[in-house]
Amino acid sequence: MRYGWVVVAAAFTLMFVGFAAAYSFAAFFSAYEAEFGASRGHIALVFSVAAFIWFLLGAPGGVVADRFGPRRVALVGVACLTAALWLASRAQSLGVLYATYSIGIGVGLGLVYVPSVGAVQPWFGANRAFASGLAVAGIGAGNMAGPLLATWWIGLFGWRGAYLMLAAFVLVLGLAAALAIRQHPGVAAAGPAHGMPLPAAARTPAFWLIYASLVLSCVGLFVPMVHLSPYAQDAGYSEAQGVALVSLIGLGSLLGRFTVGGIADRLGRMPSLAAMYAGLGFMLIVWWSTSAWWLLAVFALVFGICYGAYVALVPTIVMDLYGARSVSGIIGSLYTGAGIGTLLGPWLAGAAFDALGSYDLPILAAAALSFLAACCIVPLARQKAQLVHSSQ
Repeated sequence: MRYGWVVVAAAFTLMFVGFAAAYSFAAFFSAYEAEFGASRGHIALVFSVAAFIWFLLGAPGGVVADRFGPRRVALVGVACLTAALWLASRAQSLGVLYATYSIGIGVGLGLVYVPSVGAVQPWFGANRAFASGLAVAGIGAGNMAGPLLATWWIGLFGWRGAYLMLAAFVLVLGLAAALAIRQHPGVAAAGPAHGMPLPAAARTPAFWLIYASLVLSCVGLFVPMVHLSPYAQDAGYSEAQGVALVSLIGLGSLLGRFTVGGIADRLGRMPSLAAMYAGLGFMLIVWWSTSAWWLLAVFALVFGICYGAYVALVPTIVMDLYGARSVSGIIGSLYTGAGIGTLLGPWLAGAAFDALGSYDLPILAAAALSFLAACCIVPLARQKAQLVHSSQ
């Protein structure tokens, strides 16, 4: 149906504003250090807790969206995001940021992200990975625009004023998108005729292999989102250059979501997912090996491509494996694994820097875990290839 593309646009916009608010965190890192005199581990934990909550709430958010529709859930999510940013602008301590930014952004994104992704899947068949890639490209666009907008507004209004500008930005665009998103009529009427319920999906080996891959990969995935900018500043580059590197991850993420989905539809989604995990590991080794800005820029761009591609692939793989019946609930349940990895990665990387004065250990550990994530998917890719071969 043609309205499916409106749903894609609405999902893109919701993820764009939500993740712009979340990934703008990199632009505020130095302001927090100066304002609160906090360690990098404690500052990184503000983001880690937010990300853990939004992934943790993906499961209940997806289940509620399966039952009541994505529009109502997304409207509540936009309200939470707006309130979180407004309250963060008034924070007088890092503890208050945990209570406002971390919880509010976490709850808001938890109610926006998975329901939006899940809403797209039933509208498409053969082009599902492409449509899903377009929708989740909003994450990459937010990743790219959020730090740049926040840096601009911090320069004009200070960090507190920048949060107020972000709150208005999220409210206006997010509200319009939430009102436009719609559940597929076949799902809304009486539920789809095919598909596996969440409890049954959770008893399959594929579910737990994908879950493990998300835990392992996300330990390292969000480390550069938080620490690449201070890493660059430690190497002698300006704050603007450091923030630009984080935005390059967002640009790469956009490219990955737009390009890899169509390729994966032809070459196989499971092998493509394993390749993206391995690509994250290789690029983390590039980051560890250099302090040259142009190589850091290459790292950020290619890392973003791998990140964007794998985030686009996971929902389509879930739909392939389990059907539309409980797609949002299954995606959300899997994303709790991503939440565990994200809670640990940026915080432990900051704690390691505070203790050792270097990011070497956390970067190399993140690379090793990304390769292990790829190993989790290889058996699924081989199994799928064997099934295809036996049916020919």
